[in-house]
Amino acid sequence: MHVKKGDTVIVIAGDYKGKVGKVLQVLRKENRVVVEGVNIVSRHMRPSQAYPDGGIIKKEAPIHASNVQVLDPKTNQPTRVGKKIVDGKKVRYAKKSGTVLDK
Repeated sequence: MHVKKGDTVIVIAGDYKGKVGKVLQVLRKENRVVVEGVNIVSRHMRPSQAYPDGGIIKKEAPIHASNVQVLDPKTNQPTRVGKKIVDGKKVRYAKKSGTVLDK
């Protein structure tokens, strides 16, 4: 998958097109990602230990990974992601500027 947890991404399709956020969670099997501030849904929660008062809770729902694109850290523009081997280690890099995304 071209995105990882902690990446800054921009939504390129759907209701939240143009919105920028950080990837909170990657669901590999479903090919989906959870981005902060994107695809907010309301959940009606019964009172429990986690939510003692219950009520309506707003949270982010997953969106398809193909609807997001990684932001280039150098130019702050959407970019495609490539993979190459640097010092014997496979790393992701931004195709626009060549900047390595993995630390």
